[in-house]
This record gives sequence, structure tokens and C-alpha cells, in this order.
Amino acid sequence: MGFSSLIDIIGSQLIGGILLLILLRVNDSAVQNMYVNTGDLVVQQNLLETINLLEYDLKKIGYCKNWEKIPDPSKSIIYAGPHSISFLTDLAAPPLYPGGDGVVDTLKYYTGPVSDLSGTPNPRDMMLYRVANHDTPKSANLGVTQFDIKYFDVFGDSLTFPITVPSAIYTMQISITVENTQAYDEKYSTVFWRQIRIAARNLRNR
Repeated sequence: MGFSSLIDIIGSQLIGGILLLILLRVNDSAVQNMYVNTGDLVVQQNLLETINLLEYDLKKIGYCKNWEKIPDPSKSIIYAGPHSISFLTDLAAPPLYPGGDGVVDTLKYYTGPVSDLSGTPNPRDMMLYRVANHDTPKSANLGVTQFDIKYFDVFGDSLTFPITVPSAIYTMQISITVENTQAYDEKYSTVFWRQIRIAARNLRNR
């Protein structure tokens, strides 16, 4: 009877251990799924915020409430690089001037080096800077890992870098990739977006 009881105890402990391992695995999987799902949502929200602002600004290249301030929209792009762009526009100044105040502004977008975000777990994320006139660059760590721009002329042909004649630009292609700035077990969620042939209305007004 004593031997039988010992076998029962060992058997129950073995079964209990197996159940505990299963429970731990289920719990770990649940935690991982929670982090992954939350990460996916954050990445999608960050991408949406980024492209909404970019599209709004880029479509206003060459725009000014007082059109006489930018009489030749073809000269509104000041610099065009593969990861940066600088152009003339009329920035909104709500609540008094939601459509711009009629004063020409300079707006620039560019990416900083990865070292700017060396404190984040993601080794690929970088700052996307937005600079209005001579103000301090504004940025937010939204997990941008790619910000590429291609430029095309009026015939749809790709322009090669360096672009020495920005007035030749007729349309652009923007490619953006956003990842988590930190992720569970380094499994980063990735979202890619590409806008093909984005064109400011004023660039076509030639």
C-alpha cells in the first residue's frame, strides 16, 4: 500500500508539472499575442499620422494664398533629395488663417541618422524631421525606418540624383516604412506605404 501511494504521489506530481508547463506556455503565448496586436495597432496609427501630414504638406507645394507671391510654381521646390525635400508653400496658421496667411514659407522634410535614436531597442528607426522656415526642427519618434522619394518629369521619366534642376519635377513617389520602436522578443511589426505619382496642384499649373 505504501509503494502504491508513492507511485500515486509521483504520478500526480508529474501530471501537475505537465499542466503547469502547459499553463506557462499558454500564458506566455497570450502575453506575446497581446504585445504583437498592440504593436500592430500602434504602427498603423503612427503610419497614418505620418502620411496624413506628409500628403497635406506636399500637395501644397507652390501654394500661396496670395498667388502673386509665387508667380512661377515650377520654382517652388528648392531642394530634392532621395530622403529629403525642401519647398515653398503657405503654411496654415489656425484659427485666423487656416488656408495660409499669404506669406511664403519654406518647409523641409528630412530624416536624421539612426544614431539620433540610439536609445530605442529598434536598431533601424530614425527621426523624420519637419522644419518650417528657420524654426527648430520638429519631430516625433514614430518608428520610421524608411523615407524614400523619387521624382519624375512631365513625361513620367525618373529623374536621377543629384537633381540640379528642381523645376523639372512634375510628380513624386513617396515610400515610407514604419516599425515598432520596441517589440516583444525583438519581433517588430512593419507597415509599408507608397504613394505613386503624388502631385501638387500648383506644380501642374505651368
